[in-house]
Amino acid sequence: MGGFFKEARFAFNAVRNLASRSTPKIPRPTPQYAPSSLISRRLSVVPPYRPSPWDSVPRRHYYVDRYQVQHFKPRGPRRWLQNPRNVLIVVLVGSGVAITVYLGNLETIPYTKRKHFVLLSRDMERRMGEAQFSQIKNSFKGKILPAIHPDSIRVRLISKDIIDALQRGLSREQVWHDLEYSSSEIFEGRGDDRGARETLMALTEKGVEKRVDGWSREDEILDDDWIEHSRKKGKEQGSKSETSHLEGLNWEVVVVNEPMVNAFCLPGGKIVVFTGLLEHFKMDEEIATVVGHEVGHAVARHVAEQITKNLWFTIIQIILYQFVMPDIANVMSTLLLRLPFSRKMEMEADYVGLLLMASAGYDPRVAPKVYEKLGKLTGDSSLRDYLSTHPSGKKRAQSLSRAGVMEEALTLYRDTRAGRGVEGFL
Repeated sequence: MGGFFKEARFAFNAVRNLASRSTPKIPRPTPQYAPSSLISRRLSVVPPYRPSPWDSVPRRHYYVDRYQVQHFKPRGPRRWLQNPRNVLIVVLVGSGVAITVYLGNLETIPYTKRKHFVLLSRDMERRMGEAQFSQIKNSFKGKILPAIHPDSIRVRLISKDIIDALQRGLSREQVWHDLEYSSSEIFEGRGDDRGARETLMALTEKGVEKRVDGWSREDEILDDDWIEHSRKKGKEQGSKSETSHLEGLNWEVVVVNEPMVNAFCLPGGKIVVFTGLLEHFKMDEEIATVVGHEVGHAVARHVAEQITKNLWFTIIQIILYQFVMPDIANVMSTLLLRLPFSRKMEMEADYVGLLLMASAGYDPRVAPKVYEKLGKLTGDSSLRDYLSTHPSGKKRAQSLSRAGVMEEALTLYRDTRAGRGVEGFL
């Protein structure tokens, strides 16, 4: 019995030894550390590199700081611009595009020969004016005087004289649309200007208007030489005035029964006059001064230029926001950029309007007195030359009374009154 147990135990040990020799040993797993673990980075514990089947895929370039944190190198435009050759290409291409856009939209203003940069297209400008004119007629519905009203006839005839003078000044022939009075009523026989003028005189019981006193050289003042300098430079360079935006316009005029002393001309030839202006200015020369000024804005494309300038002013404001408070940046932009530019456009429209009224047969010596009176009506002060969109009435009157400006206007006025007319003076 004891021999049997010994033999069995011997056989079991032999089988166990044989099994241990034929079975390979399995190594114990090594603990893994997450590479993104903050603790492992702080303790500088970096797991050993293990071969991976993805080793053939290109790896991103990075560097490791002293905390063993991996930083990937920049990619995309920032890395692309680090190449000096790429930067040079961007500068050259960008400069070429900017110069092309600038020269392609640079225009010469009629009369003053000033060059200005305008991004707004002529068609878009005209459509904006027509849309705004429709809004004005809708907002003043019921207050627009009928076409047969004496004030409507008077303003329409004066405006037609101004537009005819502008048309004569164009250097080439073009299709002319007769001036219309935009109203809910139709003015029968509006093409007969002589009959309309006789009707107006009969209704108002007025004869020949009284002329103002003569102008003397004592009223002249040497100021605002930029207009004379611009005209002289334009003539020397042979600059051709841009008048394509004046071609084929459908000129319209409305008189609104409102007490405000105001008038304006929208792009596309839309003239609006308020009866408040007619109450303070009784002479045709005075109305011609105001209408000529407003038409001067349309001739010089001041609305389109103002939109373009506002774009640049906004960019400058955004840059100023990085250095000063927004309120201070807005005040600086308004006082140093927007208001001076607006006053300059008003002075330019005064000059253009003076020549237009003179070439239309209205005495230009009235204009300085009109602006003085406007200044008194609107509360003139010396601060208006710095804190307003319009110059003071006194300054406008002084600028127009200059010998060179007034003598040129008087020459046009005398030629027109003599029946010679003026052509091609743009």
